[in-house]
Amino acid sequence: MSAQLAIIIAGASGDLAQKKLLPALFSLYAQQLLPAEFRIFGFARTPLTDAAFRTRAAEHLTCRYTPEAQACAALMAQFLARCHYVAGEYGSRDAFLDLADRVRQIAGSLGGPRLFYLAIPPAIFLDTARALGDTGLIACDAPGDDWTRVVIEKPFGRDRASSDRLAAELARVFTDEQTYRIDHYLGKEVLQNLLVLRFANQVFEPLWNRTYVRDVRICWKEDLGVGARAGYFDAYGIVRDVMQNHLMQMLALTAMEPPVAFAAQAIRNEKVRVLRAIPPLRPEDLVLGQYAAAARGAGGRPAYRAEPGVPPDSRTATYAAAVLRVENERWRGVPFFVECGKALDGQLAAIHLRFRDVPSNIFDQTAPGLPPNELIIRVQPDEGIFYRIVNKVPGLNLRLEPTELNLRYRTAFPGVIPEAYESLLLDVIKGDKSLFIRGDELAAAWDIFDAVLPAVDARPAVPELYPYGSRGPAGRAQLAARHGLELEPPA
Repeated sequence: MSAQLAIIIAGASGDLAQKKLLPALFSLYAQQLLPAEFRIFGFARTPLTDAAFRTRAAEHLTCRYTPEAQACAALMAQFLARCHYVAGEYGSRDAFLDLADRVRQIAGSLGGPRLFYLAIPPAIFLDTARALGDTGLIACDAPGDDWTRVVIEKPFGRDRASSDRLAAELARVFTDEQTYRIDHYLGKEVLQNLLVLRFANQVFEPLWNRTYVRDVRICWKEDLGVGARAGYFDAYGIVRDVMQNHLMQMLALTAMEPPVAFAAQAIRNEKVRVLRAIPPLRPEDLVLGQYAAAARGAGGRPAYRAEPGVPPDSRTATYAAAVLRVENERWRGVPFFVECGKALDGQLAAIHLRFRDVPSNIFDQTAPGLPPNELIIRVQPDEGIFYRIVNKVPGLNLRLEPTELNLRYRTAFPGVIPEAYESLLLDVIKGDKSLFIRGDELAAAWDIFDAVLPAVDARPAVPELYPYGSRGPAGRAQLAARHGLELEPPA
């Protein structure tokens, strides 16, 4: 790894950079995973001095890997001394030329590796990339350590067509090999473990198919409303913001075939293959909702349309549930129920496999209707893997009850569990694209939703309302019932 690494963060004054990226980079530095002479250059419109930028950054740095106060303070000071800031307009070539001059002044040259992170709204991706392309900061990758890489945050367009246009325009500045499309959920430790769980344990893979699995549920929910993200969220809605990316990535890892090797290209090939096996979503298999005010006595939470920055007549969905099918030999006939929403009854991201009933219940005299086995992979909070089985309750009588074999990460792994952005940023520096989204993979995910998005955008009425803090709209249960699904929430 070169000792001349320059990390350039566009949008450095925003929440993503301040609360996620800079703390993740500090964690890598505390573990000695960054080169000794790296430099961080923040760029944004907000006028800040280097000192003010460092003061802001220090507010969110934590001593997760160096709990001793004196050692942590010294590391923070060393890290912040490597942070610099340039203010300017994102679409301004002159502003990025100022940035290039600053990089040259601090780093000694414009050679060496460059990591660009576009932590900016998608509407200004292209203007920023074009301005960057004229500065000399971006160069063709050379042999050795002289590389250029750019990280782009979702959403990648609003549909397949706009996604393709964005990719084509970005390709004028960055090659596909240089481009890292990030979905931070792929950096979650439990999702990284999913391939190990499936393919390093003989017990699971023989059962991981339609013969033994009755249905799969993938859930993402938050117990808060849109908060400060109202302007962005109202322009995109929950389908584009969460379902098309986070949930499709979770589904792909759950349903993909075994890759030929544990290598980026092989893993991403299988993800593309399984996404292409999902027919376009039908309107009748999609339920949309929008949160209303909480019931009286439930904390006085506001309706979505009463949130600051949300138009009072907004028809944007804050909840979505869909039933998808994977039309291949492994999964044909198995419904995949995916749902995501804000202002629901808790915070949870989980994958839930429900297995088929025991073919012949020899205990039907004392325990008719045995509950099915279930495997639950909880991504957050309190990461863990849980397997629900039927056991005999100790005693002189034969009484059966479902019980749980559990692997809670905080109990099984007492060390510090890396944050998602720590894993992903380190992979970018290493050049490992296993956890990043390839162009054809992105296109395949958009193709699943393209048929319903015009109807979502053009609907004349507000989506079905559900109370703040509830499980979601009534249509959720009706959709599940039509496909023979039971929806008790995963633990």
